[in-house]
Amino acid sequence: MAVIAGSDLQKDVAGRPLLRGVSFRLERGQRMTIAGRNGAGKTTLLRMLAGESPIDGGELFLEKGARVALHDQRPPRERGVSLADYVYGGCREALDLEAELARLEEEMAGGEEAAMGRYAEAQARFELVGGYTWRDEALGTLRGLGFSGEDLGRPLDSFSGGELTRASLARVLAAAPDVLLLDEPTNHLDIESLEWLETRLQSLDAAVVLVAHDRWFLEAVGTCVLELEAGRGRFFNGPWHAWRAEQAAREIAQGRAIARQKREIERMERFVERFRYKASKARQAQSRVKRLETMEPIEQDPRDRRELSFSFAAPERSGRVVFELEDGRIEVPGRTLVHDGALWLERGEHVSLVGPNGSGKTTLLKAITGERPLDGGRLRQGHSVKVGYLSQHGEELEFGGARTALEAAVHQTGLTPNEARALLGRFLFSGEEAEKPLEGLSGGERKRLGLAVVVAGGANVLVLDEPTNHLDLESREALEDALSAYEGAVLLVTHDRALLDAVGTRTVAVEDYTLRSYVGGWADYARAREERGDSPAVEPPEPAGKGTAEPGEGAGTEPGAREKVHGRRRSGPSKNRLKRRAELESAVEEAEAAMAALEEELAAPEAWATAYETAKSQARMTAARRAVEAAWAELEAFEESEPATAG
Repeated sequence: MAVIAGSDLQKDVAGRPLLRGVSFRLERGQRMTIAGRNGAGKTTLLRMLAGESPIDGGELFLEKGARVALHDQRPPRERGVSLADYVYGGCREALDLEAELARLEEEMAGGEEAAMGRYAEAQARFELVGGYTWRDEALGTLRGLGFSGEDLGRPLDSFSGGELTRASLARVLAAAPDVLLLDEPTNHLDIESLEWLETRLQSLDAAVVLVAHDRWFLEAVGTCVLELEAGRGRFFNGPWHAWRAEQAAREIAQGRAIARQKREIERMERFVERFRYKASKARQAQSRVKRLETMEPIEQDPRDRRELSFSFAAPERSGRVVFELEDGRIEVPGRTLVHDGALWLERGEHVSLVGPNGSGKTTLLKAITGERPLDGGRLRQGHSVKVGYLSQHGEELEFGGARTALEAAVHQTGLTPNEARALLGRFLFSGEEAEKPLEGLSGGERKRLGLAVVVAGGANVLVLDEPTNHLDLESREALEDALSAYEGAVLLVTHDRALLDAVGTRTVAVEDYTLRSYVGGWADYARAREERGDSPAVEPPEPAGKGTAEPGEGAGTEPGAREKVHGRRRSGPSKNRLKRRAELESAVEEAEAAMAALEEELAAPEAWATAYETAKSQARMTAARRAVEAAWAELEAFEESEPATAG
């Protein structure tokens, strides 16, 4: 049964149509992601579903008694209350029922027998909204979103804007609504909180409608997609990646259809123009006029066609080592964030820096780029290194007293105004948009301006702090493509796990107040976390028939005893298979020999003399060990694929 459904929903803004023909139907457990470019009406639609914005056409259906809650980027109106009271306030039904139960208990204590029936009824309703554990569940939500026990009593006006956004999210989650509407819920969450939120949403007995630009999150959470384009809605029942594949195929076909329709219209118009007034052709001409009048054009909204597309020029060659940090120490007033930190970046290497919010990632980047001093340790920079730094909030754009986007681009790049205009045009600042004042730029515009400056700088090492903040999905993918193809070194901080996975070749994590290096990108790092116990380390036993030995096929069984099992007999291997097996066996031997040689090399005391050398040695050993594991895995997969013929 549907909890919420929309039929041909319509919305006008300033007398012009924004949405037309938006229809969907959601049951409990379904999670619909709204896809569309900035300005397509995603946030407006959420507010329509929440009852905060009127619907100008169509019908909206809600299950009887269904509770709807909206989380968006607007800050909480309450400011004097504590964090805990603010979140508890979202659970209004639980609070009201608690008060009613307390009142009925007093009546029963006074001998009011009729109160007993009302008390049982209220008690049943109270259990449905969480019972006496609802506060514990609300506190668990706060912990999952990164708040500590010390934060609970703090007044809201003592929190930052990002913390207030997380508090708002905690409030709607704790309310346990039947329909949960989320506008950019991933903003201001670190990766640990993102993973917690994914798990929480997957377990909700509610219909969820959400807008987000985090592709990893969308893939993990979404079960269906509502696409908004050119003012129209299109519902797709399936996960995010399946919708993207369908969208790509449709756009290819649509491009052909638009071209074909355009040619047909031109052909009709020429016929009408040439033969309208000829008696012999009048009937045909009028027929074509009617077809032109009734033909519904295939549209592509011009607002939807602008795309961020750029690439980095081939950088100048730097020294092999770009940065070397030994015994690094980062402090803030009253607290040490990093001690004994070892970090290195080599030419052409793409390194991801990850860690919880507040662990010191941004402060570390500022120290590496010279924006602030280290609090201890040594930082060496290689020769011919030219750094391009994109800060989280774009503070560098205001140096030199720049007032507009164009002035900032000219000052930061040294380009002429005409050259700077051409550059800004590639980053969606066309025409008068280049003259926008800096203080009036949105978060996304400010980020695009910062990227334009970095691209034009000709750096051979990029240090990027949350470059995807405020960027839409298409812009994030354009950035991903550009960074993946970039030949220089990259040190990247981002909560966008899709970007981490696509770009990073090594991961440095802030853990236990120091830095640890892991070979590989985000997926490799996540696997390493699991292996060391962040999730169950023991895999569940495989069901019979999948990797388990058949009777008579124990580990010590001789090959001859395994010739015939369940009526299947192995045929002799072909020459090609013998050759391939020899190649794979050779690869295993080479990988094991390389690891043995490395073990001998690292037996020297100087390989472990400092924290920096220790971290490098550990990373090299991890890489060698994984090379051996990969070689063996490929050989084993080959052996398991050995063809068999019926006996």
